[in-house]
Amino acid sequence: METRELRYFVAVAEERHFGRAAERLGIAQPPLSRAIAALERRLGARLFERTTREVALTDAGAVLLAEGRAALDAVLAAEQRTRRAAHGPGIVLVAKAGASAELLAKLLDAYAAEPGAVEVDVQLCAVHQAPWLRSGRADVGLLHRPYDDLSGFDTEDLLSEGQSLFVRRGHPLASRTELRTSELADLPLPRWPRPDGGYPDGPGPEVRDLTQLRQLISLDRAIAVLPDSISQGGDDLVGIPVVDAEPVTTLIAWPPHSRSRAVADLVRCATRL
Repeated sequence: METRELRYFVAVAEERHFGRAAERLGIAQPPLSRAIAALERRLGARLFERTTREVALTDAGAVLLAEGRAALDAVLAAEQRTRRAAHGPGIVLVAKAGASAELLAKLLDAYAAEPGAVEVDVQLCAVHQAPWLRSGRADVGLLHRPYDDLSGFDTEDLLSEGQSLFVRRGHPLASRTELRTSELADLPLPRWPRPDGGYPDGPGPEVRDLTQLRQLISLDRAIAVLPDSISQGGDDLVGIPVVDAEPVTTLIAWPPHSRSRAVADLVRCATRL
């Protein structure tokens, strides 16, 4: 199976429409349709159910979509890391902007003091650090359980903390000493973007990153359940512990096939902190 065929298939599977997929790929629709038909014949499996109104994945198509995305990510990762290696030593670390700031600073300082330390290019993203690792744009990352997809990575847990409902100082809930998740069911909590960039339905505000969310909370335009450490760096927010909320674990993650000495050294520094 060629990567070109996989790209064609994934485009149709994600767009659920041959015309839109062809436009996305920059090709005409007839050769795209022929390529998908040829792929189905070679695999001996029907990948799509086609009607005049929509294109839907079959069970076999759903399997190929998951496997195909992983394969394309692996190819892209190989290209990205090879290009970076050609430009000399150095690693890319991805982390969520506004999260784990104190831990990240300590980690970078500790690693810089190591013999043979290389340059660490820190990339701060709004959400969804895992795709950076899967695509090869980053070599190592700080991720968070239960929010990030950790499948396919090697990981080491670094820090676990509780969660609190953060509100503006002076908010009616600010005087509470604790809350339970059952009390949050009707609150308009913020909506974070999905990996495809869309937002789930709901009454809460759409947010892009923690910096924006903090400002919305300060303006009394939002409230949010977040790790306890988010209160660091300001006294404008009040956190009320949500006593039965699942703890958030910050961990360091890297691709299991990594043979980078620098990544291994960075991981060892992280686990010692």
